[in-house]
Amino acid sequence: MRVVIAEDSVLLREGIARLLEEAGHDVVGQAGDAEDLVRKVTAHRPDIAIVDVRMPPTNTDDGLRAALQLRQQMPETSVLVLSQYVEERYAHELIGGGAAGVGYLLKDRVADVDRFVDAVSRVGDGGSALDPEVVAQLLGRRRRDDPLEALTPREREVLGLISEGRSNSAIAAELVVTERAVEKHVTSIFGKLDLPPAAQDHRRVLAVLRYLGAPRP
Repeated sequence: MRVVIAEDSVLLREGIARLLEEAGHDVVGQAGDAEDLVRKVTAHRPDIAIVDVRMPPTNTDDGLRAALQLRQQMPETSVLVLSQYVEERYAHELIGGGAAGVGYLLKDRVADVDRFVDAVSRVGDGGSALDPEVVAQLLGRRRRDDPLEALTPREREVLGLISEGRSNSAIAAELVVTERAVEKHVTSIFGKLDLPPAAQDHRRVLAVLRYLGAPRP
C-alpha cells in the first residue's frame, strides 16, 4: 500500500514511516505542513494519507482542512487523521462526506503497533477506523430525540465496534459471543435505525453516519 505521512513532529513521522515500512507498506512521501501534504498527495497519488489534525502554518486545524480538501479532490485516496485529543467536531467534519476510506484515531494508538497497522490497512482498503474513545463519546450522548435511543446497551456496543471498522467475526471475538449472535444484533440495529436493504446503500456506513449526525445536547 502506498502511503503519504503528514506530521510536523519529525520523530513521530519517522517512527510511523518505519512501522509501516516494516509492515510491508511503501511510504512514498512525508510532509511537515499542510501545504506540503497537498503537494505530496497530488504528486504521488497514494492509497492513503495519514494526517495530523494540527499542523503548520497556523498549528490549528490545517491538517484537517487539507484532509477534507484531498477527500474532495482525490476521493480515491483514503485519509486517516491523527489527533492528540478527542475533538468531536473534527470527527463530524471528516465523516460527514461518508465513512468509506476514512479513519480518526488518537495519536497514542500508534503505540499499539498491530492495531494501528491494521487500521491503516483497513482504511486504505476503503474501510473505516474510528477511535474507541470517539465512538464512546458519540454513543454516550443521551437525548430525547436521539435516533439511537431505541438501541439496547449491547446493540450500542456492537455499533461502536462497527464504527471502528470491525467485521462481524472481529466483533464476535471482541465480545466473546458467536458470529451468529453478532449478526442478530446488527440486523436489529438496522431495523431500529430504519435502514432497510438497498442495492445502492452500505447500511453499516449509514448506521455510523446516523449516530455521528445525531443532534448535540
